[in-house]
Order: sequence, then C-alpha cells, then structure tokens
Amino acid sequence: MKEALRYLKNAKEILKSVPIEDNTYIDIKPVREAFATAYLAILEAINEYLTNKVGLTKKELPKSVDAYRKVLQKYFSVRNGKILREFEKLYDALHIAGYYRGLIYDVDAVKVYIKAAEKFIEKIS
Repeated sequence: MKEALRYLKNAKEILKSVPIEDNTYIDIKPVREAFATAYLAILEAINEYLTNKVGLTKKELPKSVDAYRKVLQKYFSVRNGKILREFEKLYDALHIAGYYRGLIYDVDAVKVYIKAAEKFIEKIS
C-alpha cells in the first residue's frame, strides 16, 4: 500500500497550505484537489491489492467506478461485506461531494473524510 499511502500523504500536504477562517477552508480549489487525491489513494490501494494479492495484471485492473464495485464484490466481500458500502460512502464524499461539487469545506468534516480514507486503505491492506 506504499503508493496509496503516498497519495494520502499528498492530500494531507495540500490541506496544510489552505487558509482557514472560522473552521472553514477559505480557498476551495486546493481542498477539492485534496479530495481528488484522497480518492485516488483509495483506488491505488485497491489496485495494489488486486495486483499483489489477487494476481491481476495492470491491464486487467478496473477502469471505471462500476468496475471497481464489481471487483470489490468479487474479491473483498468474502473477507468483509462492509467494504463495498464503505467504498460507496467514500466515493460519494470524496469524489462527488468533495472533489466534483466542492461541497465539503468545513475543516472538521474534511479531516473526518481523510481519516476515513486512511482507515479504508488500512483495512484492505
């Protein structure tokens, strides 16, 4: 999970430079970048698991969110049925609300979602 953790570290570094006022990130653009990077960390963790533990080649890795859902059901649900549900929550929060729509900019909320991404990565490693 080395690469996934590197992405997550990058997300945290991005957030360190964002000005905060009244527990709110003032500049939303880098916050959105941090969410995108955290989401990519999750995808990297899944990819690393699939290549290192399942034996998939780089060419066989998922190419869409639907394909990620399918591999999570196939390879992870046996171990932990909650993984897919956690992925869905993080997809909605990090990718859709945080990155795509830029709706999350409360400092505490951002920290909760970054921490949730970290826990997800640890869980599948």
